[in-house]
Amino acid sequence: MKTGVLCIHGFTGGPYEVQPIADYLENNTDWKIVVPTLPGHGETLELKKFRAENWMMEAELALRKLQKEVDKVIVIGFSMGGLIAIYLAKRYKIEKLVLLSAAAKYIYPTQILQDIREIAKEAMVGKLEANELFKRYKYKWEKTPINATFEFIRLVRMIEPYYGQIIIPVCLVQGKKDGIVPYATAQFLFNQIGSEKKELIYSEMGKHHICYSEDCNDWFFKVLLFLKEDEVEIITNN
Repeated sequence: MKTGVLCIHGFTGGPYEVQPIADYLENNTDWKIVVPTLPGHGETLELKKFRAENWMMEAELALRKLQKEVDKVIVIGFSMGGLIAIYLAKRYKIEKLVLLSAAAKYIYPTQILQDIREIAKEAMVGKLEANELFKRYKYKWEKTPINATFEFIRLVRMIEPYYGQIIIPVCLVQGKKDGIVPYATAQFLFNQIGSEKKELIYSEMGKHHICYSEDCNDWFFKVLLFLKEDEVEIITNN
């Protein structure tokens, strides 16, 4: 049976946010990996004319296309993409879900302040323009219209009633130093999701962009074990 994996990036982001885990799975399996770009997203942000429904529909179209090419589909969603993954799991036959820094709750001021302190330190020694965090967030702050932020919040609220209706196996991964999504969100989602088979993995070093955490290879491996667990059971039983 051929397996396909749909990876969905987050709000104001792009495929780069999930590319490390997509590459890891591509290098360690024979699965077909698909990483679409949601409307208005990518390296250049043009969010003003798009709504939550546009983002969900793009993911839905990518899923439908993938389903025609494979026998079973796994969906991996990062941040807002995690919520879109839940939406897809409610509407389509999906084998398993992986939710990375899923944005069921958002904005964790303590860690954001810590990140700002790091930026300020580098500014004092003339290194601000070299700080990747500063460059990335500066661009996002400048290019994210307020209506797009409201659409993101609306999407979060739309998906919330679905949590308890998800019954397929789910793996959640959350960084403990996440400055956008409080790390307690993962436990909240874990408790809310209706699945009997679910796993929660914490990254001690992980910030919001969890796929770039210093310990990402450790949890990549754990996620792969979770996704291949049924195959291992079949081999063991035989």
